[in-house]
Amino acid sequence: MLGNSSVIGQVGLELPNPLASGGLFANGGADINGWASRFQSEMSGLRQPTSPAHNWLSSQSSSSGLIVKRTIKVDIPVDQYPNFNFVGRLLGPRGNSLKRVEASTECRVLIRGRGSIKDPIREEIMRGKPGYEHLNEPLHMLVEAELPVEIIDARLMQAKEILEDLLKPMDEAQDMYKKQQLRELALLNGTLRDEGSPMSGSVSPFNDSLGMKRAKTRG
Repeated sequence: MLGNSSVIGQVGLELPNPLASGGLFANGGADINGWASRFQSEMSGLRQPTSPAHNWLSSQSSSSGLIVKRTIKVDIPVDQYPNFNFVGRLLGPRGNSLKRVEASTECRVLIRGRGSIKDPIREEIMRGKPGYEHLNEPLHMLVEAELPVEIIDARLMQAKEILEDLLKPMDEAQDMYKKQQLRELALLNGTLRDEGSPMSGSVSPFNDSLGMKRAKTRG
């Protein structure tokens, strides 16, 4: 199902239903979906997500109970577009854009390779140290998930398609996604003005109350 994606690793674990412990999914019910129409105007609204608990309940009858961990690699086309800020586009304001991809797919996304550390001086210092071997590789992403074997490939493919779509540079005048990111940044900084009135950052729809957390995997 993952097509030409590079599968880095797979681990299988027999674990109990995560609904019983509440430990596998920690994303809550935040308004985090709507990725299929993410380039539309924000005024068009976002679709409500299907909660992880609902997904689990709908698949219980056919679930084998086998939880597996898989990782795939997604290349970032820095050779084709050397001047494009891929990392900034992927992360978004305060990392929120990438958190939404993770929350809506239940996958964890790690940006790795040359240019993945914001401070180039620190990147040079860390290059070659244990755990930072990836800094010698071209910029890329690792997408990992720890989910029931029946759904993990579909979730990884969903995350891969979203990310690859975001990796396609657009003309700035037509890039609604970037405009939404800039508007969100203004909201978070409390500098957005609506009909001449300043809007406080405290009313941002992206504050901590949404429970937008990163997907969890083991090890």
